[in-house]
Amino acid sequence: MTDRTTRLALIALAGLSLLAGPAAAQPRPDPDWPCVQRKVPTLSPGTVWTGPDIEAAGPWGDDFEAAALAQKIASRRTDLKDVDGLLDAYLAKLDEAKDPDKAKHLTHVFAGVFEVVNNERSRVMSGITRYAQGQRRMAERIRAEADQISQTKDAPSAQDARDIPKDQSEIETKFNWDRRIFQERSQSLTYVCEVPTLLEQRLGEIARKIQARL
Repeated sequence: MTDRTTRLALIALAGLSLLAGPAAAQPRPDPDWPCVQRKVPTLSPGTVWTGPDIEAAGPWGDDFEAAALAQKIASRRTDLKDVDGLLDAYLAKLDEAKDPDKAKHLTHVFAGVFEVVNNERSRVMSGITRYAQGQRRMAERIRAEADQISQTKDAPSAQDARDIPKDQSEIETKFNWDRRIFQERSQSLTYVCEVPTLLEQRLGEIARKIQARL
């Protein structure tokens, strides 16, 4: 094994210590939460809603039209710029039907949006946790591979390149491959961590649009 390979292995170990747990020096409430953003397991309607009481309005799922609209505008496939038109079209139907419970129906719409977005956010956060656990296991495996590579420097077989066993070459190949995957996944995690925040922002914006029509 060359000195260059040994140095690379040691450098990689130092890098993995940083990548595997950027918050290792600062204890977190949940060690499996890898994001810079503070972990808030579930949202509260009161953080974005100042309209009528949701529970007093009754089950939103029983209000068919409101439920259908809620699921549509809660979906990230629906652009936020289209939400205003959808809400206005819904209100136009209520006015045409001379429905006196506009506030109740709009509250049902928000309640549905809140539940859909909150559930999606919870699924995303669970996925982030599983992702982080996988990264931790991979980091431990890479450290073990790097240790194996480093240890061969002083081994008798390392005195002559011809004596380096085939298994050693395979370990180095696996180490390089695992390290590359780990680094790519660490970079992706940065973007994944933004999803819960984006969902919170979407919920807040929709809540404001609904409340403006009460």
